[in-house]
Amino acid sequence: MGTREVAIVGAGSAGLATGALLRRAGVDALLLEAGPEPGAAWRGRYDRLHLHTPRLLSGLPGLRIPRRYGRWVSRDDLLAYFGQYARELDVRTNVHVERIERDGDSWRLDTDQGPLQAQAVIVATGYNGASFLPDWPGREGFTGELIHSSAYRNPAQFRGRDVLVVGAGNSGAEIATDVAEGGAVRSRLSVRTPPQIVRRATAGIPAQLIGMAIRHLPPDWVDPVSKTLRKLSIPDLSAQGLPRPEQGVRSAFLATGTTPILDVGIVAAVRRGLVEIVAAVDGFDRGEVLLVDGSRIDPDAVIAATGFRAGLESLVGHLGVLGASGLPTHTDGEPVLPGLWFVGFVPTLGGQLREGSIAAARVAAAVAASLRAAA
Repeated sequence: MGTREVAIVGAGSAGLATGALLRRAGVDALLLEAGPEPGAAWRGRYDRLHLHTPRLLSGLPGLRIPRRYGRWVSRDDLLAYFGQYARELDVRTNVHVERIERDGDSWRLDTDQGPLQAQAVIVATGYNGASFLPDWPGREGFTGELIHSSAYRNPAQFRGRDVLVVGAGNSGAEIATDVAEGGAVRSRLSVRTPPQIVRRATAGIPAQLIGMAIRHLPPDWVDPVSKTLRKLSIPDLSAQGLPRPEQGVRSAFLATGTTPILDVGIVAAVRRGLVEIVAAVDGFDRGEVLLVDGSRIDPDAVIAATGFRAGLESLVGHLGVLGASGLPTHTDGEPVLPGLWFVGFVPTLGGQLREGSIAAARVAAAVAASLRAAA
C-alpha cells in the first residue's frame, strides 16, 4: 500500500476532523476505515438513534451540518454528512488495520490489504471500539435470547415478547423505551446504580451547553447546581425504582467516566409503567435471570446495554502505550511514542463530536509541527 506522510486509523468523527485539519495544513494524510463507509460504527447503532447534541454544536471543522437535518440529527443523516465531509479526503474503506509496529524512523501498519508505511500514525478508533458483555455466572446456559445492545436495531423482533434490558446508560434507556413502544408485552430495565438523568434540553437550552459550562464553574458549585436542575426538570421516580442519586453530575462523571442519561422518553415511560425498573443482574439459571436483590425473572430476551471497551490491545498493546483501563496513556495533543498519536479517547460532558474536533485541532497542529521539524 506504499508509504504515506500520515496514516489515520479510523474514519469516524475524530479521524475525519483530524484528516481535514492536516489537509488544511498541507499534510498528506490517508484515512483507513475498517467499515464500508466513513463513520461506519454509527451505522451499527439502533434505528431510532439521534444525536443528543444539537446540530449547530455537532459539526466538524469547516463544514456545518445541513439545516434540513433538523436540530437533533438522525443516525442516517449524520452518516450522510460524514460522507459529504469525506469527499475532499483520502479515505480507504474496508481496510482493517491489524497491528502497528515501529519500523526504523517510521511506522508499519499491517492491514488485511497489505502493509503500509507512514512517518506518523494517528489512532482514531474511539473508546467504543469493542462491545463488552459481562461474564455473568450461568450466562452460557441461558435458554432465552441474549444479545449485546450493539446488535439491536429496532423493536420488530421483540414485539409480543418479555424483554429485559441491562444497563441504565443512554443506550439502555432508549432501547428499553423503544421495545416498550414497539409492542413488547413487557419491558424491564436492570439498574445497578441510580443514574444521572437530565433533559436533552431544558427551557430550550441543550444539556450539552450545561455540560460545557460545568468545566468553567468552581468545582464545589457543579454538583449542587446539577442536583437543583434535576429536581426542577425531572420528576421524583423513587416510587418506580429510580431514586435521585446522592452524587451530582460532576462527581458521578469523575467517579465512573459515564455521561448522564439524556431523557428522550425514558422518564415518561417509567412514570407510565411502560418500562419497569428492576435490580442489577447477578447471574443466569437456565431460563431465569437472577437479580442481586434475590429475585428471579424469566424474560424471553435479554439485551445487554453493558457498554464498550476501546479494544486496542491487538493493535498497539505490545507497544506498552495502554493504561490499566485499556486506553492510551497519552492522547489528544501529545504523542504516546515519537510519531504515534491518539485522538478522541477522552469521555466528555461537552459532546463527543464537538470535543473530538477540539482534540483533532490539537493533534493536527502538533503532528504538522513535528513533521516540519523532522524535514
